[in-house]
Amino acid sequence: MLENLLHQFHKMNTGGLILTSLLITALGTGLLYLFFSYILRPIFRKFERDIAIVTLKVSTYPVLIIFAILSLKITFWKLAKIHILPVIEHILIASIVIVITYWSVQIFTQVFIYYLKEYTQQSEAMWDDVLLPILSGVVPLLLFTLGGVVVISSFGVDLTGIWVTLGGATFVLGFALQDILANFFSGIVLLIDTPFRFGDILLLEDGSIGMLRRIGIRVTELYIFSTHCDVYIPNSLLQGQKITNLSRPTSLYYHSISLEIPSECNIDESNKLIEEIVLAHPDTLGDMDIKLEVIDEYYNSEESDLNLIKQQKIGKLRLLAEQEVILKLEEVEQALEALVVTMQFVEKGGMTPEEIENVQQEYQGVLELIGFQVIEDSNNNNRTVVNFEETNQEGLIELIREWYRFGIKDPNLLDEDESFISDEWERKINLLKRRVQRLSQKISNPQVDETRLDDDVMDLLKWVKHKLKAPRKKWQEPQIKMIGMKHDGSDYYIELELTFFVDEIKLEDGKRGDRVRSQIYQEIFRHFKNTYLDWDGIKQKEAGDNIGNTLDVSIN
Repeated sequence: MLENLLHQFHKMNTGGLILTSLLITALGTGLLYLFFSYILRPIFRKFERDIAIVTLKVSTYPVLIIFAILSLKITFWKLAKIHILPVIEHILIASIVIVITYWSVQIFTQVFIYYLKEYTQQSEAMWDDVLLPILSGVVPLLLFTLGGVVVISSFGVDLTGIWVTLGGATFVLGFALQDILANFFSGIVLLIDTPFRFGDILLLEDGSIGMLRRIGIRVTELYIFSTHCDVYIPNSLLQGQKITNLSRPTSLYYHSISLEIPSECNIDESNKLIEEIVLAHPDTLGDMDIKLEVIDEYYNSEESDLNLIKQQKIGKLRLLAEQEVILKLEEVEQALEALVVTMQFVEKGGMTPEEIENVQQEYQGVLELIGFQVIEDSNNNNRTVVNFEETNQEGLIELIREWYRFGIKDPNLLDEDESFISDEWERKINLLKRRVQRLSQKISNPQVDETRLDDDVMDLLKWVKHKLKAPRKKWQEPQIKMIGMKHDGSDYYIELELTFFVDEIKLEDGKRGDRVRSQIYQEIFRHFKNTYLDWDGIKQKEAGDNIGNTLDVSIN
């Protein structure tokens, strides 16, 4: 009888202790949540960088769960004489491991990968294009695998045999696949340590010029212009070569022509004529206003063929359309710059409802410039859903389409060039759509990422400035230099060097620059012959071109 009473008392005492511990655990967890949400969060939101608040965001619930589990574990540790305790302890340890694994994955993806991507976007490496997605997929898998192994071990399962077997198999596979592994790690190095991007034009050591299509796990795929075929080069061999990237810093042809004119020629008038001839060609780069002024004055004589006259007519329409795109781009960039300033101001200390509404209205103006009409609806969770419709005919997107549609009418283009141009610009338009839609969703619902909105707007601004359409630069304009004097026994000649840029290295199967150079030289010949003197006094000393500022080619 006494023994039964003692057993019931011990049972009641144990139940009371468990209930008390559960109440203390709940109270401690609640206080910890209040500390995170109402003390740390307001402090972190005032920081200029948002790494602290993002880390707090992904850490709050894992820390609360781990605190609660540890409190329960301490409770059951005090009740060590209860028979069910070992099973519960194993479950608690496994739960802690699972939460820590999930927490680690969130820290890696939400904090580490985010800031690593921000860093790589400032370099020429393709981390953000290839390597970061690989890391984002592989590292979480490894962390979950490691966590699963620890969970299994916590229940007393001996994994020694499995580890030994895996170690032996790894050694055998590593030895058998050493060439593949060498190519794999060479591919990783190529992604990290070289300024290659897909679509770049590369000059190999053997003189081949090709377009980079893909860097794979084992081989790199190049399209060779001269043979019209794809070449697959093992990554380890490609890594050991001296490779010239002809698309960096720009995808432009750089051409140089040397001319000799008699010393009695007016050098200023000669330079002006040559410069106007270069600028009048629609495929050369230079001041847009001057190009449009002189484009009708050249390449349209009675001696010009119909194809050349059509080239100039279509080229002028294309330049006019491009000018409209440039002006609209300037408007969009100015609007985004103003929005960045606004975001940086209102983010400090958190955004009020009035500030959120003002930001949304300002961004609405940006979307209208791009060519979007935005329709907002609210779903059952009171979350705004943004739908886009292209309705603005004067918006940036429609102006870009009008521009490239004139471009594909160029009579000199090949069939594949037309699809390349349209596919390339539609791809950029789709990228622009996705970027503005993603930013619109964040601005419509800023509570989650309100401290990063200025970064998101700045990312869109940088992409529009540098990736959507490369801006024209002063150094791209044609240059004429006097490089010396020459005497042939009967007369003196002034040696001139003409340099100019031709846009887009990929078109016309890599021969676009050769065609433009030939047409410019013929027009110079015709005008000097008809305007100044007999052509016997003007001769070509040498003709060469430098593709991407690096490749010298002599012309016979």
